Amino acid sequence: MGKTTIGQIGLPAEDIERAAAFYSEKLGLPLWFKTDRMAFFDCGCVRLMLTVPEHEAFASNGSVIYFNTDDIHSRTKELQEAEVPFMGEPHVVAKMDGMETWMAFFADTEGNHLALMSEVPVRTGE
Repeated sequence: MGKTTIGQIGLPAEDIERAAAFYSEKLGLPLWFKTDRMAFFDCGCVRLMLTVPEHEAFASNGSVIYFNTDDIHSRTKELQEAEVPFMGEPHVVAKMDGMETWMAFFADTEGNHLALMSEVPVRTGE
């Protein structure tokens, strides 16, 4: 059996225009293409698909997508200035092997939960 990787993540959206604008204008993700029911974004090696659910079983918001960033504090401030509502400030969630994992949680216009994450070396003297 070959290696398994994530090729695409799908998120439900009630309003494709509104959702696509959030991901392209607020988060700055490159839009590949959009139809009346779907929008696809380039997220490195993973494709993000926003879609009006074809069946109610796919309409719930359940997964959290974590976006890597080099500077979580600056990126959070940029998004807050773009009126993206955060659920608190960036904070450390784990320290291991000389690294700190930082998170900052927010939501998109469709109620999907998202987060910024950053892994940085532990500062000496702390």
